[in-house]
Amino acid sequence: MPLALTPVQAEDFESMLALRIAALQPSLERLGRFDPQRARERLASQFEPAAMRHIERDGQRIGFLTVKPQADALRLEHLYIQPGAQGQGVGAWALDWVKAHGQDVTLSALKLSDANRFYLRHGFVVTGESDFDIDYRWSAPR
Repeated sequence: MPLALTPVQAEDFESMLALRIAALQPSLERLGRFDPQRARERLASQFEPAAMRHIERDGQRIGFLTVKPQADALRLEHLYIQPGAQGQGVGAWALDWVKAHGQDVTLSALKLSDANRFYLRHGFVVTGESDFDIDYRWSAPR
């Protein structure tokens, strides 16, 4: 399972949107918040190809991530893996890549999402909560 991160281009938006919707739809439906138009608007407002990478396995795009620097940490804004590729170590591999930068990492995950167990398993701690999200932080070794 050779995994790689590859650059994102502006023309990749539609395929990335479809992947994001496929990954998020079950969690959003559990919250009663699934809306394809809202999903499009949210990704469009955060779409910065320079901060994004495709996750590829054997040359096939199976996910993507977005990492942006903050004052005191890296912000993992997106980590989406195609449903058929979840549970195979791809997300853990991507998290290891982010953590290898040696900085703290912050993120938010939807309440009622399976992602919450994933982040807790990988050393993130809850730092806050809003109506729909749970905020996390991973602290880099000092």
